[in-house]
Amino acid sequence: MGISKTTLFSEEQNELALIAKVLGHPARIAILQQILQTKKCINTSLVHELGLAQSTISQHLKELKQAEIIQGNIEGNTMCYCINDQRWGEIKETINQFFNLYTSSCDTDCC
Repeated sequence: MGISKTTLFSEEQNELALIAKVLGHPARIAILQQILQTKKCINTSLVHELGLAQSTISQHLKELKQAEIIQGNIEGNTMCYCINDQRWGEIKETINQFFNLYTSSCDTDCC
């Protein structure tokens, strides 16, 4: 979607689309699951755990970090990542609000 087209949609719609895009790749989901399980993650261990190339892992980490889902720091040759608690809560709330829009109130066969 071009930059000019995003102005046609609300801030909430754009935010939900961004979240969906970032979470829309199975490698990023696997990375997040690994970080959630270990409470932190060293970049090189992700390569071993997921079986993906270092450059691939780095690109997915970059996407997650740009969306502020994860945060990390560099200590020598290692990179340590963890979940950004505040952003995680915001994402959870955004997704919940979207799914809570649906109520099964169709009394007739509507579909």
